[in-house]
Amino acid sequence: MKRFFSVVALAAVTLVAAALPSFAEATKWSFDGVHSEAGFSIRHIFTKVPGRFDDMSGSIVFDEKNPSKSTVQATIQAKSINTRNERRDNHLRSADFFDVEKFPTLDFKSTKVEAGKEKNSYKVTGDLTMHGVTKSVVLDVSFLGAGDFGMGGNTMGKKAGFEARTKVNRKDFALLWNKTLDQGGTLLGDDVDITLAIEADAVKEEAAK
Repeated sequence: MKRFFSVVALAAVTLVAAALPSFAEATKWSFDGVHSEAGFSIRHIFTKVPGRFDDMSGSIVFDEKNPSKSTVQATIQAKSINTRNERRDNHLRSADFFDVEKFPTLDFKSTKVEAGKEKNSYKVTGDLTMHGVTKSVVLDVSFLGAGDFGMGGNTMGKKAGFEARTKVNRKDFALLWNKTLDQGGTLLGDDVDITLAIEADAVKEEAAK
C-alpha cells in the first residue's frame, strides 16, 4: 500500500510539472520518508525476491541548469529491512548479512553529478558504504518534475520527484553468506538490483543555512 501511494504521488508530480517552469536556481530538497522507498531484488534459486528498507532519509541539492553543482546524500537504517518475512528479515539483520548492531546504516554521498543522454536524466556517481565497506557506484537518475502543490485547499509546498537505479555485487561489500544446492548452484545470486523512489520537499532558505 505504501508503495502504491508513493507511485501515485510521483505520477501526479510528473503530470503537473509538465506545465510548470523549471527552477532557475539550485534548490535543496529533503526526502519525504513517508512517500519514498529504497527497494532491492536478488535472485533466490530461480526467481528474484524483492525487498525494501522502510527508514530512509536524505537530501538533494539540485541545480537543473548546472548539474555538476548538484549533490545527493542519503542514509538508510539497516534494521528497517523488510522482505515481508520476519524470519528472513531477522537473518538479514544478523552477522551473516548486514550485521545491523555493528553496521547500523547504509550511506550514500555523491562525488559527481552529470547530465545523461536523455532529457531529465542524470548520472550520479558516489560512495556507497554498506556493511562497513565503501565502494563507488553510479546511479541512473530520472528527475520526474517539481512544483508547488495543494490539495483540498491546503498547501503542500514545493514537491519534487526522483527515481534512481543501480546494480551492485553484494560480495564487493563483504556480504558473502550463501548455500550450495544439492542440485548444483547456489541459493542466492550475487547481483542486487537497487531502485529508489524519492519524493522530496523543498527546504526553506532559512532552514537550509
